[in-house]
Amino acid sequence: MQQVTVRVPASTSNLGPGFDCLGVALRIHNDVTVTRGAKSRSQGVTEEAADLFFHHTRRAPFSFSVSITGNVPPSRGLGSSVTVRLGVLHALNALTGNCVDRLSIFQLCAQLEGHPDNAAPAVFGGFTVVQGSAFQRFEVSQRLHFVLLIPELEIKTSRAREILPSRISRAAAVDNCANACVITAAFASGNYRNLRGAFADHLHQPYRKKLIPFLPRVIAGAEKAGALGAFLSGSGSTITALTLHSPKKIAAAMLRATESTSAHTLITRADNRGARLVRSPIADH
Repeated sequence: MQQVTVRVPASTSNLGPGFDCLGVALRIHNDVTVTRGAKSRSQGVTEEAADLFFHHTRRAPFSFSVSITGNVPPSRGLGSSVTVRLGVLHALNALTGNCVDRLSIFQLCAQLEGHPDNAAPAVFGGFTVVQGSAFQRFEVSQRLHFVLLIPELEIKTSRAREILPSRISRAAAVDNCANACVITAAFASGNYRNLRGAFADHLHQPYRKKLIPFLPRVIAGAEKAGALGAFLSGSGSTITALTLHSPKKIAAAMLRATESTSAHTLITRADNRGARLVRSPIADH
């Protein structure tokens, strides 16, 4: 019997205007352990990941079990499904002799997810910009804090996508493009102060506040407390603020802005390493 454990970071995606193309890996993780030779296979997303992996690699399928530990909350816009899918893909790759490269694993994970903005940072770490199956990656300084407001409210990605409009105005599209470009330039250059005022979005946040009515209050509260800006993480319900200073002050302001909503805050930094093995295959004698 062989066993592999893969540590996969959470990710915050979209960053406001960068819908389905911008993301950052965070120092919050799930550990996915895959044990070969178990009598039963797990169901759901793990089975889908395995089926795609074996089909793509043409390796003979084998039975396995999966266990997941960590602190990435599900259905909160932090890429929890990616941590599971990616963990299984990486583990099966290790157990079959690393038959595919990291880029292929990213592409398989993005295919399973249906969008690549969480998969890219989870695989490669840091800040990523994705265009189809191509990506660019940039290191993120540990000077930059990510302040997360994590409500008890769960949001399914499918539901959050259903409420989005099929069209937006040209002016709104231009504004989103400009803001996404500013965010990309700021991360690429490390001039994070240029992020201020760049997180405004017209593609998804104005519509998703129907599901998360405290979103505008929390963003305003974070910015008033000194954040460079704040945005809905993925499809929510987590709200992320970025700052170079006073993260605890900003976290408190975000929590107050929820008013009666049950939530907690978490202050973290970027994970520049991405998914990685933390326990190599071992033989059971």
